[in-house]
Amino acid sequence: MQVFDNNEHPHRRYNPLTGEWVLVSPHRSKRPWQGQKEAAANTALPEYDPECYLCAGNLRSNGVRNDQYTDVFVFDNDFPSLLTDAVTTPDTSSLFQLKPERGINKVICFSPKHNLTIPEMEVSALVKVAEAWKQQYRELGSKDYINHVQIFENKGSVMGCSNPHPHGQIWAQSSLPTLVEKTQASLLAYYEKNGKSLLADYLTEELAKKERVVIENDHFAVVVPFWATWPYETMIISKRHFGNITEMTEEETQAFAEILKRITVKYDNLFETSFPYSSGIHQTPTDGKPHPEWHFHMHFYPPLLRSASVKKFMVGYEMMAEAQRDISPEKSADILRGLSEVHYKTKTP
Repeated sequence: MQVFDNNEHPHRRYNPLTGEWVLVSPHRSKRPWQGQKEAAANTALPEYDPECYLCAGNLRSNGVRNDQYTDVFVFDNDFPSLLTDAVTTPDTSSLFQLKPERGINKVICFSPKHNLTIPEMEVSALVKVAEAWKQQYRELGSKDYINHVQIFENKGSVMGCSNPHPHGQIWAQSSLPTLVEKTQASLLAYYEKNGKSLLADYLTEELAKKERVVIENDHFAVVVPFWATWPYETMIISKRHFGNITEMTEEETQAFAEILKRITVKYDNLFETSFPYSSGIHQTPTDGKPHPEWHFHMHFYPPLLRSASVKKFMVGYEMMAEAQRDISPEKSADILRGLSEVHYKTKTP
């Protein structure tokens, strides 16, 4: 019988945050690729685009003109997925359950410069983004019908982003979304059993092993999760146990902005392209209840697999059975760890 090698032999890994499993098939990374290739996102963009509905001073499709903003700009989404109106609940049955959902959708422009992305922004500018996230979490979460605030960013057309201007979104709603509800249950079960944060214990072990730690500073660490699904998936975890972004000290906010820039620079440097991803912050619900089980963390789900033009597809087995990946998390972490933290665009020839 062969000795197990996590970089060669197929195996399953458990995700304690969601209670789900992922199939790891590292030997498949050697297979030839003749499938779809994406266009590399290296088109030079202007600092200001008169046709962009997110640029400062421009007119949006609903007739509202953007402020002449100079750093961060937040506004109500012109095409919201959720509405604030309260409606009556219709009759339902166990097989046809329906629940009206209320909420608020916001857009947050990170910078007035159309041609920037997070890895190309200064840390001081990213501190302002983090402060805006704090303000929005606090403001939206204070409304009596809002129980969850989801802060996220879709970067790159391959992730469905329709505008390259640096921006993200905030969806605040009355229910806990499915994945957050699963995470809530797992975190709570662990806390009730052990009296400690699941992610605090997890991070302690990761920092001791060093196998999947990509970067760290005094207040945060970036790891490729043991259970990572996407090829170069990472997670930012706070070293101190706190539940949401408003609990960050000034020093922690600075450290968060710094590590946000560092990991996204590494992403861009991996294939020397504007690296696409979906990222999002997971933090305490805003239902007014104490949540000592929650531990601040931020997920990055990038789709690129082998190059700037080859992405990972979640199809077939992934849609019908369970998530699957072709490169071990340890290998991904090693590759990311070895990348420069100087953005490839700024390197001298």
